[in-house]
Amino acid sequence: MISTPYYLIDKSKLLPNMEKIAWLREASGAKSLLALKCFASWSVFDFMSNYMDGTTSSSLYEVKLGREKFPGETHAYSVAYAPDEIDEVIASSDKIIFNTIGQLERFESQSANHVRGLRVNPGVSTSDFDLADPARPFSRLGEHDPETIAKVADKITGFMFHNNCENADFDRFDGMLGHIEQRFGFLIRKMEWISLGGGIHFTGEGYPLEKFAERLKRFAGENEVQVYLEPGEAAITKSATLEVTVLDTLHNGKNLAIVDSSIEAHMLDLLIYRQSAKVEPDAGDHEWMVCGKSCLAGDIFGEFRFEKPLAAGDRLSIQDAAGYTMVKKNWFNGVKMPAIAVKELDGSVRLARDFTYDDFTAALS
Repeated sequence: MISTPYYLIDKSKLLPNMEKIAWLREASGAKSLLALKCFASWSVFDFMSNYMDGTTSSSLYEVKLGREKFPGETHAYSVAYAPDEIDEVIASSDKIIFNTIGQLERFESQSANHVRGLRVNPGVSTSDFDLADPARPFSRLGEHDPETIAKVADKITGFMFHNNCENADFDRFDGMLGHIEQRFGFLIRKMEWISLGGGIHFTGEGYPLEKFAERLKRFAGENEVQVYLEPGEAAITKSATLEVTVLDTLHNGKNLAIVDSSIEAHMLDLLIYRQSAKVEPDAGDHEWMVCGKSCLAGDIFGEFRFEKPLAAGDRLSIQDAAGYTMVKKNWFNGVKMPAIAVKELDGSVRLARDFTYDDFTAALS
Protein backbone atom coordinates (compact mmCIF):
# COMPACT_ATOMS: atom_id res chain seq x y z
CA MET A 1 0.00 0.00 0.00
CA ILE A 2 1.47 3.33 -1.08
CA SER A 3 1.28 6.07 1.54
CA THR A 4 -0.52 9.25 0.58
CA PRO A 5 -0.08 11.78 -0.80
CA TYR A 6 0.79 10.48 -4.24
CA TYR A 7 0.01 11.18 -7.88
CA LEU A 8 -1.45 8.12 -9.59
CA ILE A 9 -0.97 8.01 -13.37
CA ASP A 10 -3.45 5.55 -14.86
CA LYS A 11 -2.38 4.16 -18.23
CA SER A 12 -5.93 2.97 -19.00
CA LYS A 13 -7.06 6.61 -18.81
CA LEU A 14 -4.00 7.85 -20.67
CA LEU A 15 -4.56 5.40 -23.52
CA PRO A 16 -7.69 7.02 -25.07
CA ASN A 17 -5.81 10.31 -25.43
CA MET A 18 -2.85 8.52 -27.01
CA GLU A 19 -5.10 6.68 -29.46
CA LYS A 20 -6.73 9.92 -30.61
CA ILE A 21 -3.31 11.50 -31.10
CA ALA A 22 -2.12 8.54 -33.15
CA TRP A 23 -5.33 8.56 -35.21
CA LEU A 24 -4.90 12.26 -35.92
CA ARG A 25 -1.39 11.67 -37.26
CA GLU A 26 -2.69 9.04 -39.67
CA ALA A 27 -5.64 11.15 -40.79
CA SER A 28 -3.95 14.53 -41.11
CA GLY A 29 -0.20 13.93 -41.33
CA ALA A 30 0.36 16.23 -38.34
CA LYS A 31 2.97 15.09 -35.84
CA SER A 32 2.44 15.51 -32.10
CA LEU A 33 5.16 16.42 -29.62
CA LEU A 34 4.55 16.20 -25.88
CA ALA A 35 4.88 19.60 -24.19
CA LEU A 36 7.14 18.87 -21.24
CA LYS A 37 6.23 22.14 -19.53
CA CYS A 38 2.86 20.51 -18.78
CA PHE A 39 3.84 16.92 -18.10
CA ALA A 40 7.34 15.52 -17.69
CA SER A 41 6.81 12.31 -15.72
CA TRP A 42 9.21 10.17 -17.68
CA SER A 43 8.14 6.92 -16.03
CA VAL A 44 5.41 6.66 -18.70
CA PHE A 45 7.38 8.07 -21.64
CA ASP A 46 8.07 4.60 -23.03
CA PHE A 47 4.31 4.05 -23.22
CA MET A 48 3.52 7.47 -24.68
CA SER A 49 6.27 7.27 -27.30
CA ASN A 50 4.33 4.50 -29.04
CA TYR A 51 1.71 7.09 -29.99
CA MET A 52 3.56 10.42 -30.13
CA ASP A 53 6.44 11.71 -32.23
CA GLY A 54 8.69 13.29 -29.59
CA THR A 55 8.85 16.22 -27.21
CA THR A 56 9.04 19.98 -27.15
CA SER A 57 10.58 22.00 -24.37
CA SER A 58 10.93 25.34 -22.66
CA SER A 59 14.41 25.07 -21.16
CA LEU A 60 17.75 23.31 -21.34
CA TYR A 61 16.77 20.75 -18.72
CA GLU A 62 13.55 19.87 -20.54
CA VAL A 63 15.43 19.50 -23.82
CA LYS A 64 17.85 17.08 -22.18
CA LEU A 65 15.04 15.12 -20.57
CA GLY A 66 13.23 14.78 -23.89
CA ARG A 67 16.37 13.62 -25.68
CA GLU A 68 17.31 11.13 -22.96
CA LYS A 69 13.89 9.69 -22.08
CA PHE A 70 11.50 10.04 -25.04
CA PRO A 71 12.27 8.40 -28.41
CA GLY A 72 11.55 10.55 -31.47
CA GLU A 73 12.12 14.19 -32.30
CA THR A 74 13.31 16.70 -29.73
CA HIS A 75 12.37 20.33 -30.32
CA ALA A 76 14.01 23.05 -28.28
CA TYR A 77 12.32 26.34 -27.46
CA SER A 78 12.98 28.92 -24.78
CA VAL A 79 11.87 32.48 -24.18
CA ALA A 80 15.60 33.25 -23.98
CA TYR A 81 18.71 31.08 -24.18
CA ALA A 82 21.77 31.94 -22.11
CA PRO A 83 25.18 31.96 -23.82
CA ASP A 84 26.51 29.23 -21.53
CA GLU A 85 23.70 26.79 -22.42
CA ILE A 86 23.16 27.29 -26.16
CA ASP A 87 25.71 24.68 -27.29
CA GLU A 88 24.17 22.01 -25.06
CA VAL A 89 20.66 22.92 -26.23
CA ILE A 90 21.72 22.47 -29.84
CA ALA A 91 23.51 19.20 -29.09
CA SER A 92 20.38 17.83 -27.38
CA SER A 93 17.81 18.82 -30.01
CA ASP A 94 16.72 18.17 -33.59
CA LYS A 95 15.26 21.65 -34.04
CA ILE A 96 15.83 24.87 -32.16
CA ILE A 97 13.13 27.55 -32.10
CA PHE A 98 14.16 31.07 -31.20
CA ASN A 99 11.75 33.42 -29.47
CA THR A 100 13.07 36.57 -31.12
CA ILE A 101 15.12 37.68 -34.08
CA GLY A 102 17.61 39.07 -31.57
CA GLN A 103 18.26 35.60 -30.18
CA LEU A 104 18.39 34.10 -33.67
CA GLU A 105 21.07 36.58 -34.70
CA ARG A 106 22.99 36.35 -31.43
CA PHE A 107 23.40 32.59 -31.80
CA GLU A 108 23.48 32.48 -35.59
CA SER A 109 26.99 31.06 -35.84
CA GLN A 110 26.49 28.36 -33.19
CA SER A 111 23.22 27.21 -34.79
CA ALA A 112 24.28 27.58 -38.43
CA ASN A 113 24.24 23.84 -39.12
CA HIS A 114 21.10 23.15 -37.08
CA VAL A 115 17.42 23.17 -38.08
CA ARG A 116 16.15 26.56 -36.89
CA GLY A 117 12.75 28.12 -36.40
CA LEU A 118 11.23 31.31 -35.02
CA ARG A 119 8.26 31.88 -32.75
CA VAL A 120 5.65 34.15 -34.32
CA ASN A 121 3.02 35.96 -32.26
CA PRO A 122 -0.14 36.37 -34.38
CA GLY A 123 -1.69 38.85 -31.94
CA VAL A 124 -4.78 36.75 -31.20
CA SER A 125 -5.34 33.95 -28.71
CA THR A 126 -8.03 31.97 -26.90
CA SER A 127 -6.80 32.58 -23.36
CA ASP A 128 -9.38 33.63 -20.77
CA PHE A 129 -6.61 34.60 -18.35
CA ASP A 130 -4.43 37.65 -18.94
CA LEU A 131 -1.70 35.90 -16.95
CA ALA A 132 -1.50 33.13 -19.57
CA ASP A 133 -2.37 35.13 -22.70
CA PRO A 134 0.55 34.95 -25.16
CA ALA A 135 -1.03 37.76 -27.20
CA ARG A 136 -1.49 40.12 -24.24
CA PRO A 137 -0.35 43.74 -24.73
CA PHE A 138 3.42 44.14 -24.72
CA SER A 139 3.90 40.37 -24.98
CA ARG A 140 7.49 39.16 -25.11
CA LEU A 141 6.44 35.84 -26.67
CA GLY A 142 7.48 35.82 -30.30
CA GLU A 143 7.93 38.22 -33.19
CA HIS A 144 4.79 39.91 -34.50
CA ASP A 145 5.68 42.00 -37.56
CA PRO A 146 5.55 40.11 -40.90
CA GLU A 147 7.82 42.55 -42.71
CA THR A 148 10.50 42.31 -40.03
CA ILE A 149 10.29 38.53 -39.99
CA ALA A 150 10.62 38.44 -43.77
CA LYS A 151 14.13 39.90 -43.47
CA VAL A 152 15.38 36.78 -41.66
CA ALA A 153 13.22 34.16 -43.39
CA ASP A 154 16.25 32.75 -45.21
CA LYS A 155 17.87 31.86 -41.87
CA ILE A 156 15.08 29.55 -40.70
CA THR A 157 12.98 26.70 -42.04
CA GLY A 158 9.95 26.87 -39.76
CA PHE A 159 7.68 28.85 -37.45
CA MET A 160 5.98 28.13 -34.17
CA PHE A 161 2.58 29.72 -33.50
CA HIS A 162 1.42 29.09 -29.95
CA ASN A 163 -1.78 31.03 -29.31
CA ASN A 164 -4.35 28.42 -28.24
CA CYS A 165 -5.04 28.03 -24.52
CA GLU A 166 -7.48 25.34 -23.35
CA ASN A 167 -9.32 25.85 -26.63
CA ALA A 168 -12.06 23.24 -27.03
CA ASP A 169 -13.85 25.21 -29.77
CA PHE A 170 -12.90 23.98 -33.25
CA ASP A 171 -14.54 26.94 -34.98
CA ARG A 172 -12.46 29.32 -32.90
CA PHE A 173 -9.30 27.39 -33.78
CA ASP A 174 -10.28 27.43 -37.45
CA GLY A 175 -10.89 31.17 -37.38
CA MET A 176 -7.56 31.94 -35.75
CA LEU A 177 -5.69 29.68 -38.18
CA GLY A 178 -7.37 31.58 -40.99
CA HIS A 179 -6.12 34.82 -39.45
CA ILE A 180 -2.60 33.39 -39.32
CA GLU A 181 -2.77 32.31 -42.96
CA GLN A 182 -4.02 35.70 -44.06
CA ARG A 183 -1.39 37.68 -42.19
CA PHE A 184 1.63 35.39 -42.45
CA GLY A 185 0.78 33.16 -45.43
CA PHE A 186 3.48 34.56 -47.74
CA LEU A 187 6.07 33.67 -45.09
CA ILE A 188 4.57 30.27 -44.21
CA ARG A 189 4.82 29.20 -47.84
CA LYS A 190 8.59 29.73 -47.66
CA MET A 191 8.93 27.34 -44.71
CA GLU A 192 9.28 23.56 -44.48
CA TRP A 193 7.49 23.03 -41.17
CA ILE A 194 5.02 24.84 -38.94
CA SER A 195 4.24 24.15 -35.29
CA LEU A 196 0.78 25.21 -34.18
CA GLY A 197 1.70 24.79 -30.53
CA GLY A 198 -0.47 23.35 -27.81
CA GLY A 199 -3.63 24.30 -25.97
CA ILE A 200 -5.98 22.69 -28.52
CA HIS A 201 -8.23 20.34 -26.57
CA PHE A 202 -8.74 17.93 -29.45
CA THR A 203 -8.81 14.81 -27.26
CA GLY A 204 -11.80 16.13 -25.30
CA GLU A 205 -15.18 14.46 -25.40
CA GLY A 206 -17.24 15.60 -28.38
CA TYR A 207 -14.42 17.43 -30.16
CA PRO A 208 -14.89 17.21 -33.96
CA LEU A 209 -11.68 15.30 -34.58
CA GLU A 210 -12.47 14.59 -38.23
CA LYS A 211 -12.93 18.29 -38.99
CA PHE A 212 -9.72 19.06 -37.14
CA ALA A 213 -7.82 16.47 -39.16
CA GLU A 214 -9.19 17.80 -42.43
CA ARG A 215 -8.24 21.38 -41.53
CA LEU A 216 -4.70 20.42 -40.58
CA LYS A 217 -4.27 18.35 -43.72
CA ARG A 218 -5.54 21.21 -45.87
CA PHE A 219 -3.26 23.72 -44.14
CA ALA A 220 -0.26 21.43 -44.66
CA GLY A 221 -1.11 20.74 -48.29
CA GLU A 222 -1.84 24.28 -49.35
CA ASN A 223 1.35 25.57 -47.74
CA GLU A 224 3.51 22.50 -48.44
CA VAL A 225 4.68 22.21 -44.83
CA GLN A 226 4.96 19.53 -42.16
CA VAL A 227 2.59 20.43 -39.34
CA TYR A 228 3.47 19.84 -35.70
CA LEU A 229 1.20 20.04 -32.68
CA GLU A 230 2.47 20.37 -29.12
CA PRO A 231 -0.21 18.84 -26.90
CA GLY A 232 0.25 19.15 -23.17
CA GLU A 233 -3.03 18.75 -21.34
CA ALA A 234 -4.64 17.25 -24.46
CA ALA A 235 -2.21 14.35 -24.10
CA ILE A 236 -2.72 13.67 -20.41
CA THR A 237 -6.11 15.12 -19.47
CA LYS A 238 -8.03 13.01 -16.90
CA SER A 239 -5.20 10.47 -16.77
CA ALA A 240 -4.06 10.98 -13.17
CA THR A 241 -5.35 11.64 -9.68
CA LEU A 242 -3.82 13.08 -6.53
CA GLU A 243 -4.49 10.57 -3.77
CA VAL A 244 -4.83 12.16 -0.33
CA THR A 245 -5.97 11.25 3.19
CA VAL A 246 -8.09 13.28 5.59
CA LEU A 247 -6.01 14.16 8.67
CA ASP A 248 -8.50 16.21 10.67
CA THR A 249 -11.99 17.71 10.55
CA LEU A 250 -13.59 20.74 12.17
CA HIS A 251 -16.58 23.03 11.81
CA ASN A 252 -16.32 26.81 11.47
CA GLY A 253 -19.54 27.81 9.75
CA LYS A 254 -18.81 25.02 7.25
CA ASN A 255 -17.61 21.46 7.52
CA LEU A 256 -13.84 21.50 6.96
CA ALA A 257 -11.55 18.58 6.20
CA ILE A 258 -7.77 18.95 6.25
CA VAL A 259 -5.83 16.55 4.00
CA ASP A 260 -2.16 15.59 3.78
CA SER A 261 -1.53 17.67 0.68
CA SER A 262 -1.51 21.33 -0.41
CA ILE A 263 -2.63 23.20 -3.50
CA GLU A 264 0.25 25.67 -3.22
CA ALA A 265 2.75 22.83 -3.14
CA HIS A 266 1.06 20.12 -5.21
CA MET A 267 -1.61 21.68 -7.49
CA LEU A 268 -0.37 25.22 -7.83
CA ASP A 269 -2.54 26.17 -10.82
CA LEU A 270 -5.63 25.95 -8.60
CA LEU A 271 -4.20 28.82 -6.58
CA ILE A 272 -2.82 30.81 -9.50
CA TYR A 273 -6.04 30.74 -11.51
CA ARG A 274 -8.45 30.67 -8.56
CA GLN A 275 -9.95 27.37 -9.63
CA SER A 276 -11.49 24.48 -7.75
CA ALA A 277 -10.20 20.93 -7.80
CA LYS A 278 -12.45 18.11 -9.02
CA VAL A 279 -13.76 15.26 -6.92
CA GLU A 280 -16.05 12.56 -8.34
CA PRO A 281 -18.90 11.86 -8.05
CA ASP A 282 -19.28 15.11 -6.04
CA ALA A 283 -22.79 14.09 -4.96
CA GLY A 284 -24.53 13.44 -1.67
CA ASP A 285 -26.15 15.19 1.27
CA HIS A 286 -22.96 16.22 3.05
CA GLU A 287 -21.04 19.30 1.87
CA TRP A 288 -17.42 19.69 2.91
CA MET A 289 -14.63 22.13 2.18
CA VAL A 290 -11.44 20.17 1.51
CA CYS A 291 -8.39 22.08 2.71
CA GLY A 292 -4.64 21.65 2.36
CA LYS A 293 -2.31 21.29 5.33
CA SER A 294 -0.02 24.25 4.65
CA CYS A 295 -0.21 27.45 6.70
CA LEU A 296 -1.60 29.43 3.73
CA ALA A 297 -5.13 30.49 4.72
CA GLY A 298 -6.39 30.05 1.17
CA ASP A 299 -4.96 26.55 0.73
CA ILE A 300 -8.32 25.08 -0.29
CA PHE A 301 -9.00 22.37 -2.87
CA GLY A 302 -12.69 23.29 -3.09
CA GLU A 303 -16.14 22.45 -1.76
CA PHE A 304 -17.63 19.08 -2.59
CA ARG A 305 -20.55 16.84 -1.70
CA PHE A 306 -20.18 13.38 -0.20
CA GLU A 307 -22.54 10.56 0.70
CA LYS A 308 -21.42 10.59 4.35
CA PRO A 309 -19.51 12.97 6.65
CA LEU A 310 -15.75 12.94 6.22
CA ALA A 311 -13.56 11.66 9.02
CA ALA A 312 -9.85 11.37 9.74
CA GLY A 313 -8.42 8.47 7.77
CA ASP A 314 -10.78 8.79 4.80
CA ARG A 315 -9.14 8.60 1.37
CA LEU A 316 -9.97 11.13 -1.35
CA SER A 317 -9.01 11.19 -5.03
CA ILE A 318 -8.48 14.62 -6.56
CA GLN A 319 -9.26 14.22 -10.26
CA ASP A 320 -7.45 15.40 -13.40
CA ALA A 321 -4.16 15.92 -11.58
CA ALA A 322 -1.62 15.25 -14.33
CA GLY A 323 -1.12 18.59 -16.08
CA TYR A 324 0.93 21.41 -14.54
CA THR A 325 1.09 19.60 -11.19
CA MET A 326 4.13 17.33 -10.97
CA VAL A 327 6.15 19.82 -13.01
CA LYS A 328 5.26 22.62 -10.54
CA LYS A 329 5.33 20.78 -7.21
CA ASN A 330 7.46 22.41 -4.54
CA TRP A 331 8.58 22.13 -0.94
CA PHE A 332 6.51 24.99 0.55
CA ASN A 333 6.15 24.51 4.33
CA GLY A 334 8.27 21.38 4.01
CA VAL A 335 5.08 19.46 3.24
CA LYS A 336 5.95 15.96 2.02
CA MET A 337 6.05 15.94 -1.74
CA PRO A 338 3.63 13.40 -3.27
CA ALA A 339 5.14 10.21 -4.58
CA ILE A 340 4.49 9.26 -8.21
CA ALA A 341 2.82 5.92 -8.94
CA VAL A 342 1.73 4.29 -12.19
CA LYS A 343 -1.29 2.06 -12.69
CA GLU A 344 -0.53 -0.37 -15.48
CA LEU A 345 -3.06 -1.57 -18.06
CA ASP A 346 -3.43 -4.84 -16.13
CA GLY A 347 -4.52 -2.92 -13.02
CA SER A 348 -1.32 -3.37 -11.02
CA VAL A 349 0.16 -0.28 -9.37
CA ARG A 350 3.87 0.40 -9.10
CA LEU A 351 5.67 3.11 -7.18
CA ALA A 352 7.77 5.05 -9.69
CA ARG A 353 9.30 7.57 -7.29
CA ASP A 354 9.06 8.60 -3.66
CA PHE A 355 10.45 11.77 -2.10
CA THR A 356 12.12 12.02 1.28
CA TYR A 357 13.65 14.48 3.69
CA ASP A 358 16.92 14.08 1.80
CA ASP A 359 15.23 15.45 -1.34
CA PHE A 360 13.95 18.39 0.70
CA THR A 361 17.41 19.26 2.02
CA ALA A 362 19.01 18.65 -1.40
CA ALA A 363 16.87 21.45 -2.85
CA LEU A 364 18.29 23.93 -0.32
CA SER A 365 21.64 24.79 1.15
